Amino acid sequence: MGGDSSLRPESGFSTRAIHAGQSPDPTTGAVVVPIYQTSTYAQEALGKHKGFEYARTHNATRFALENNLAALEGGRFGFCFASGLAATNTLLQTLSAGDHVVAGDNLYGGTYRLFEKVLRRFGLEFAFTATDDLQTLEKTLRPNTKMLFVETPTNPMMRLTDLRAVSAMARERGVSVVVDNTFMTPYFQRPLELGATAVLHSVTKYLNGHSDMLGGALVTSDEALADSLRFLQNAAGAVPGPMDCWLALRGTKTLAVRMQRHEANARALADDLARRLGVDAVFYPGLPGHPQHHLAKRQASGFGGMISFIPGDGSLEAGRRVFDRFRLFTRAESLGGVESLVCHPASMTHASVPRKTRMAMGFADGLLRLSVGIEDLVDLQADLAHALQDV
Repeated sequence: MGGDSSLRPESGFSTRAIHAGQSPDPTTGAVVVPIYQTSTYAQEALGKHKGFEYARTHNATRFALENNLAALEGGRFGFCFASGLAATNTLLQTLSAGDHVVAGDNLYGGTYRLFEKVLRRFGLEFAFTATDDLQTLEKTLRPNTKMLFVETPTNPMMRLTDLRAVSAMARERGVSVVVDNTFMTPYFQRPLELGATAVLHSVTKYLNGHSDMLGGALVTSDEALADSLRFLQNAAGAVPGPMDCWLALRGTKTLAVRMQRHEANARALADDLARRLGVDAVFYPGLPGHPQHHLAKRQASGFGGMISFIPGDGSLEAGRRVFDRFRLFTRAESLGGVESLVCHPASMTHASVPRKTRMAMGFADGLLRLSVGIEDLVDLQADLAHALQDV
C-alpha cells in the first residue's frame, strides 16, 4: 500500500499527510487503510508467500504509517515502534559497548533515565551538555563519540539548538545527529533538511494527536542506518500493533490544521503569561524576548504549542497552588493531544532527573508545562486566569 504513485514530488504537506503511504486497498477499494489484525500469513507453498510472513516483521498498516511519516519528514526510510522510548532504545542498539553519546542536558526525563540507568550498564558512555552552546558542545565530543542526541526545543525549558551548525560540526567528525522532533513535528521543523542523520518522534503526542495510543518512530535517509534499524526492529521486536498504527494514520491526516490551532492558542497564552504579574518566567520560543527567538524563526516555520512557566517564587508550593486550580486544562502527563494539559515536570515527566541537575538550568521546583490544545481560546484564557488569580 505505497500510496505514493499519485503524489507529485512537490506535493504540499497536507496532501502528503492525507495520501502518502495510503493508496486505496487493492482488494476492496477501501479509502482508509485497513487494520491488518493478524499475527501470521498463509504460505502458498514451501518458501512461497505474498511478501508477508509474520506480523512482527511485516504488517501493511504499519508499513503505511512508516511511509507516511517518512514522507512528512522528507526522509527515505521510516520505522515505527511501540513507544517513543522503544524507538530511542532501538536507535541506541545500533551502537556498541565503548561508544560515546553526547546528549542535551535538558532531555525528556524518560530518555535521561534510559541512558543513565539502563544503557550505561551495557557499556555505552554518555555525556550531557548544553547543545545550544557550540563551543561547549565541541569540547564534549571525543574520538569515540558516535552520536549526538538533541531535543530542540528542549523539554521543558524550551532551549533551541542550531541544527544546521551542530550537524555540520558533527558531520566533520563522523558523528551522527539524532533530533527528537516530538514538540515541533514535521509541520513546523524538518531536521533532516538541516543536516540531521535521523529524526525521532513519540508518535503518542502530536502526530497521533488524540491521546489514545502509544507509539514511536524513526526517520532517516541514511541507508546504512536504515538497514540496521530494519534488522533491529525485527530482531528486538519492539513494534507497534496495527490498531495503534491505524490510529496514528488517522491523526496525521489532520496534523497541519491541528498544529496551526495549537500554535495560535499557545502564542496568545504565552503573551498573556509574559504580561502577567506573579509569573517569574515564561519559556516559549515564539516570544520576542526568548533568547533564541531569531533562531526559532530561522530553522522552523512556527513555534509550536508547548509553554513552560514559573509561577510566583518558583517554589513547589507556588506551583502546586496554580496546578491544583486548573479546571479546563487536564492535570496529566503527556502532550500533543487536542485537549489542553498541564504538567508538573519535577514530579511527573522529569522525576528521574536529579534536582541538582534541574536547578542548574533554571528548572524550578514549581515550574509548570502547558500542552495547549485546540479548544476555544477564550475558554483557555479564562482557565489560565483562574489558576493564576492567587499568585
